[in-house]
Amino acid sequence: MIYIHIPFCRSFCTYCGFYSEVAGEEMFRPYADAVCKEAEARADEIRDTVGTNTLYIGGGTPSVLPLSVLSAIVGAVRAFGPFSEFTVEVNPEDIVEKGPEYVSGLMELGVNRISMGVQSFDDCVLKWMNRRHDSARAAEAVRIIRSAGMDNLSIDLIFGIPSLQGQSEDSADEVWKSTVRQALDLHPEHVSAYQLSVEEGSALESMIKKGRLSEAPEELCRRQYEFLCRELSSAGFRHYEVSNFAIPGHEARHNSAYWRRVPYVGLGAGAHSLRGTDIRSWNSDTIPSYEPSSEKLSDEDIRVEKIMLGLRTDVGADAAFLQESAAPGSVSRLLDEGALERVGDRLRIPEDRMFVSDEIIRELL
Repeated sequence: MIYIHIPFCRSFCTYCGFYSEVAGEEMFRPYADAVCKEAEARADEIRDTVGTNTLYIGGGTPSVLPLSVLSAIVGAVRAFGPFSEFTVEVNPEDIVEKGPEYVSGLMELGVNRISMGVQSFDDCVLKWMNRRHDSARAAEAVRIIRSAGMDNLSIDLIFGIPSLQGQSEDSADEVWKSTVRQALDLHPEHVSAYQLSVEEGSALESMIKKGRLSEAPEELCRRQYEFLCRELSSAGFRHYEVSNFAIPGHEARHNSAYWRRVPYVGLGAGAHSLRGTDIRSWNSDTIPSYEPSSEKLSDEDIRVEKIMLGLRTDVGADAAFLQESAAPGSVSRLLDEGALERVGDRLRIPEDRMFVSDEIIRELL
């Protein structure tokens, strides 16, 4: 299981706190060379990684890279395949600009799943987010992806957008409902939907600190999340993780392995890895070269991760493990309150409590 981070973007989104750089094409090849060198140096670690044989190239914006650069990066890890799932993250504007030939080129590299960051189908919201595409180009990007023969497409959306330009909460709700419906009209196999969060170092954080914007009220976020759950359920999607929905059979294998704490290797600047069950490592946020660091997780670290990650999913966590590891009395109390439910020998958070899953998990810790 391999993750490769591409830290390049053409512009910064208002909300983004991920590591990325606005860099010219002169940086692409040196960075690819660094990733290839790292893959070679960590070959034994990659071979020893047990679990789902997947490859995920994320960012940043991987689709800013020309196919020749992506090909070099993929070539460095191809020997560790074949990959049952090979995902690349793309932005709509890159797909529209580069056309179906680019998508076909991705598929020739072995890509069999595309994750596209749409975020919204409202042009005012997209402009506020500092996205380079509009709603029409997002729909066009989907058409191009489909015309190239890609049959496994995930769309990212964001809810809980603050009221813009005096917009009422009712208007904000209608914008969100329209976005969800337009997304479903494009028939993606997978939808990832995240509540807008204030990330350290983001433009959004600065706006809020300066009093230019207020975070969306929790009740508005709840309404929008519940609408999303209802609409996607009606459309046949399985709500298999707090933020992820899939037509059955199209659940993200790579991300699902993270939630099971399957060991993985992260390559590239800012990438993280898990070796065995207790060694966490990460690379520095510097390009084109970067340096590794690592730590040994304590038993307490592992306990917390198992609870937090397991209860994000509809599979839940082993009931015996939770009874033994959770805060005394918390499991029984939450079962009585309906905040946990038993399914066979496992416990999970019911869908109608998923919105407050963080609060439920905190009680267990």
